Amino acid sequence: MNNLPIWDLSDLYPAMDSPEVKNEIAGLQNSVAEFCAKYDGKIQGLGGDELGMAVAEYEDLVEISQKLGSYAGLMFAGNMLDDKISAFYQDISEKLTDISSQTVFFTLALNRFSSDEIAEKLNSPKLAKYKPWIEDLRVMQPYQLSDELERFDLDKSTTSNSAWVKLFDETHANLQYDFDGEKLGNAEIFDKMKSKDRAVREKAAHAVAKTLKDNIKLFAAVTNNLAKDKAVSDKWRKFPAPISDRNIANLVEDEVVDALISTVKANYKNLSHRYYKYKAARLGFEKLEYWDRNAPYPEEDDSRIPYDEAVALTLDAYGEFSPKMREIGQKFFDNPWIDVPPRKGKDSGAFAHPVVPSAHPYLLLNYQGKINDVMTLAHELGHGVHQYLAREQGALICDTPLTLAETASVFGEQLVFRKLLAQQENDEKRKLMIASKVEDMLNTVIRQIAFCDFERKVHDARRKGEISPTQLGEFWMESQSESLGDIFNFADEYNVYWSYIPHFIHTPFYVYAYAFGDCLVNSLYSVYQQGLEGFEQKYIEMLKAGGSLRHKELLKPFGLDATKPDFWQRGLDVIDNFISELEKP
Repeated sequence: MNNLPIWDLSDLYPAMDSPEVKNEIAGLQNSVAEFCAKYDGKIQGLGGDELGMAVAEYEDLVEISQKLGSYAGLMFAGNMLDDKISAFYQDISEKLTDISSQTVFFTLALNRFSSDEIAEKLNSPKLAKYKPWIEDLRVMQPYQLSDELERFDLDKSTTSNSAWVKLFDETHANLQYDFDGEKLGNAEIFDKMKSKDRAVREKAAHAVAKTLKDNIKLFAAVTNNLAKDKAVSDKWRKFPAPISDRNIANLVEDEVVDALISTVKANYKNLSHRYYKYKAARLGFEKLEYWDRNAPYPEEDDSRIPYDEAVALTLDAYGEFSPKMREIGQKFFDNPWIDVPPRKGKDSGAFAHPVVPSAHPYLLLNYQGKINDVMTLAHELGHGVHQYLAREQGALICDTPLTLAETASVFGEQLVFRKLLAQQENDEKRKLMIASKVEDMLNTVIRQIAFCDFERKVHDARRKGEISPTQLGEFWMESQSESLGDIFNFADEYNVYWSYIPHFIHTPFYVYAYAFGDCLVNSLYSVYQQGLEGFEQKYIEMLKAGGSLRHKELLKPFGLDATKPDFWQRGLDVIDNFISELEKP
């Protein structure tokens, strides 16, 4: 576990204070000024070819902006406590917001064309290249504000929405948890909550609750202000419900999301309630405390998996499915593209960041050697491979909607898990592996939908007025008890645990994308197991598509349709079958 690799961001820029950064910013500002002078107020008179060239110029500006923003964001994620890095991150964010404010006229103008006008202009090959991006852009047409208001909204974001998010991140990065007189950070204390020793889990849980409670007024203020900020925006844009803008951004229909959420909630009792009753019996407990949810089974192997072994296992699993995926995955380990070890001030989670097509993705982990850390590696590498393959679509089209962005990551986890399961001949150890997988799937599906339910309560209530920390805690306890069942005792102190979930702060309603992705991949993997001809190539082409296709088009080659009533149940049945296998004597 020593000498774990860290990323080297010099592929982007040599250093924060390097001439390259200063020159890039200055060059971008000049290019933006020229772009505005050339096109502001003149878009309506452009023909298809001219408009195609304008979009290409805009794409170049977007790529440079995203490269600068990615560099600042990755620097900040690596050390949120460094004052110089924090100042640099804020400075870049403000400069990029100013640039977005200047160029917002362009996308607004594209949305002013009538459907017939834009259809005619798309006959030009130069513009047709960007058809998926234009179509996705025009989805927001009914909710678009005036140019002046859109600029105002962007300008204010650095002192409103973005400022609250930054405050949350910096506060969380600086949290210290008192564990037997030792001050632990986020990664270390939550690792303690997975200890085999129930007393250690309990002590860690109390420590987390105490620290969160000490900061709960701040976290409630952040949540209230962000929810109010969103409510104001939703009102002006006339979104029908708080979740609507996320569905639109994800390019998924309201009815599809509603079907996902209702189907998962209908399966709470059969899946999570049933599994945790099984777990309580296996652990010999009449009731589970909230700190027992992620408790390992006594028979589980305590040994840590060295990072190099985790890498080899993941690459082998990827390679057995697709040599192309292994080849791309290998690049992340041959180059310093991954930041692996936990450390003070570092983002405590895990992510894959695509950066820009002209560069390459970077991964962030907090690897501590547990089997879940191996699965996290497989998950984030799936994202990385997906992002690498989609680069060929260009800066405007490479990004995949959140609902499909989890496809490659969850599929990668499945590949590694199935490989491990196939290697295990001992029946008892197979059951332990299946139980661990079930917990991962419940965390990805049931827990995320419960999170979404919590968010719905919060944003609905905030439209009526300020929400107290007590009421936030009540919403949290309601969603958790409903999703996990009466086998759990939820101590009163658990009512502050909502305040450590970053997705609530960074991207409201992001969380259902995890459930969407997991159920989708379960269905997709079943098609793979059934031996669909050409599955590997179809899968690679799906990843390459990036944001150029919608979910209906992407799933069609596999004979799947997320609008069908049985699609989500098919994915949930995979979890049901695993639990049934556990229940066999």
